Amino acid sequence: MAKVELTPLRSWDDFFPGWDRFAKPDMKDMAKWNNRVVSNLLYYQTNYLAMSVIVFLIVGLLNPLGMFTAMAVVSGVFLGSVWAADNRSAIRNFKRHKPTAFVIAVMVASYVLISILGSVMVFMIAITLPLTLILAHSSFRLRNMKNKLENKIECAGLKRSPMGIFLESLGQQEENFQKIQNFLEAKIKE
Repeated sequence: MAKVELTPLRSWDDFFPGWDRFAKPDMKDMAKWNNRVVSNLLYYQTNYLAMSVIVFLIVGLLNPLGMFTAMAVVSGVFLGSVWAADNRSAIRNFKRHKPTAFVIAVMVASYVLISILGSVMVFMIAITLPLTLILAHSSFRLRNMKNKLENKIECAGLKRSPMGIFLESLGQQEENFQKIQNFLEAKIKE
């Protein structure tokens, strides 16, 4: 198994090259849209991390206690959901068959707990704003050949990244990995 490496920071010209490399996703073909999002998440993960850190720092300086509360709650809910999916078959099946609904459930649970603790605005700004920006960019940014190649290398297990591990824990990479594994097995048998 390959060691975990953070992908390089992509240049501004690659990350935001101009409107010609952005297009509205096909809402009728959810598999294609999901593939675009996953590919962009893997390829631009360091850029997304940098963008999130900048937002976290700004919000953290404005409201440090609320920021700590929001981060602790979201981390706890996420780790609890991963543990539950690994140890409870009903939750594991739900995560496997409805990964988007699973992520939404984790976010709603986080929101409810944070609202009880009184840090809703910090959650909305510090957590939701970067996620919204990342989802928008990864949905609208068209992939290039380097992006597609990096995604195939990650899915084949030749390279590991933090975003790849995160997506795998959410069940977003299993289908792609299975396709590549079946292809490789077929080639070996020939």
